[in-house]
Amino acid sequence: MRVAIVGLPYSGKTTLFTAISAVPRNHLKLAEENLAAVKVPEPRLDWLEQAYKPKKRTEATIDFVDLPAGGEGEAEHAGLARHLASLRQTDALLACLRAFESASVPVHGGSIDPRRDLKELLDEMLLADLVICDNRVDKLEKALVKPGKDRDQQRHELDLLKRCRDQLQREKPLRDVIQPGDEERAVRSFGFLTQKPLIVAVNIGEDQIARPPAFQDEHAAAVIHVCATIESEIIQMDRADRPEFMQGYGIQALARDRIIRACFDALGLITFLTAGEEEVRAWALPRNTHAVEAAGKIHTDLARGFIKAETIAFSELYAAGSMREAKAQGKVRLEPKHYIVQDGDVILFKFSV
Repeated sequence: MRVAIVGLPYSGKTTLFTAISAVPRNHLKLAEENLAAVKVPEPRLDWLEQAYKPKKRTEATIDFVDLPAGGEGEAEHAGLARHLASLRQTDALLACLRAFESASVPVHGGSIDPRRDLKELLDEMLLADLVICDNRVDKLEKALVKPGKDRDQQRHELDLLKRCRDQLQREKPLRDVIQPGDEERAVRSFGFLTQKPLIVAVNIGEDQIARPPAFQDEHAAAVIHVCATIESEIIQMDRADRPEFMQGYGIQALARDRIIRACFDALGLITFLTAGEEEVRAWALPRNTHAVEAAGKIHTDLARGFIKAETIAFSELYAAGSMREAKAQGKVRLEPKHYIVQDGDVILFKFSV
């Protein structure tokens, strides 16, 4: 999973990257892309770790990418256009919008207006996707004039891309028009930006933490208010020191955790768990994934030789107190290949190769 942080100049997105990744700002290359694998908080691993005393604990991770913003005075649409190749490889976009006042930080566009800034970012995404659509439609129309193979497939793709182009020309994102399944697979290679889930982080000042400004947008899967300056300090503290500092600012939960959860939900992900003496581990999966596919995420041999998935919901395992007691109570199930894995399932895969 890969999430790119995008934003206009002076929005504070690199500070937001630090607040999420805990990488100190002086360790970053401000003129280049910065990448950090961020652990997904998983409290259920705490109990499994106590129960199994494993040698290793492994959380699921999300890769966050900080893309350098263009400076003031650059040509129109220069901001995202410089990073299209990287953006198209991401699974979701996190837009950092400035809402904070600061005498020491210049203001993009002459005023602080997060709604205007989001529209500017969305316009760049719409234009980038429209260029891709136009180019591909032109090639397909030329190809269909000549005799050749795969004409039915090309016509189907052409019809879909014309529908996409119409949507973009109406300034509407593609996530509202492309259907899951065959249509999504047909356009996956294009990496359309407006097809990706969009999470909005409204970057507020210290004086706005208690009463953040209202912000909603129909295109956003989630809107999260965050004081990136304060959160970047908190995330680099010792864990024991964080609660008192957070309480002083009235911060109930780390922005990093809220952003990660928003990304999980926007991408339609769940977590299943594996546990043993060697390792307790959390695995991220798309919803409606079959057990055999979950096994393959761990190792291809598990999928190839799949027999059964020994499965119990974490809540039932926790209530029983141990796997031995859960089995004695008949709570552990043997599920087949086509079983749909549920969030919080603790699974041991039975296989033979």
